[in-house]
Amino acid sequence: MVRFLWICLGGAVGTGARYLISGWAARLGASFPYGTLAVNLIGSFTIGVVMHVALATTMLSPDLRVILAVGVLGGFTTYSGFNFETLQYLREGAWLLGIVNVAVMLGACLAAGVAGLASARWLVGN
Repeated sequence: MVRFLWICLGGAVGTGARYLISGWAARLGASFPYGTLAVNLIGSFTIGVVMHVALATTMLSPDLRVILAVGVLGGFTTYSGFNFETLQYLREGAWLLGIVNVAVMLGACLAAGVAGLASARWLVGN
């Protein structure tokens, strides 16, 4: 039960951080969902770091790994927002923007995840 409560608290922290970062990134313009892209890139990078460090070393306990990965990063990243924004483009007939959104989000988040893993490997030497 304590682990569950820590995960819930982590989710609240992640959600608050998503709100702040999305608001900041939205200042780049309304023509593209920069806020969603920013949190998903940061989240993809960070989960790569957290999972590698947690699984390859003893630097993070199993409890802390779950709190960070499921709680904080689960609350931080936003697939549902990405899905909604893409569907909005498609409903409005903006097929090119919808396809670009999917391609950029998928490609950039995969690249961020690879960068996070590589950074963690460099950091811990594994």
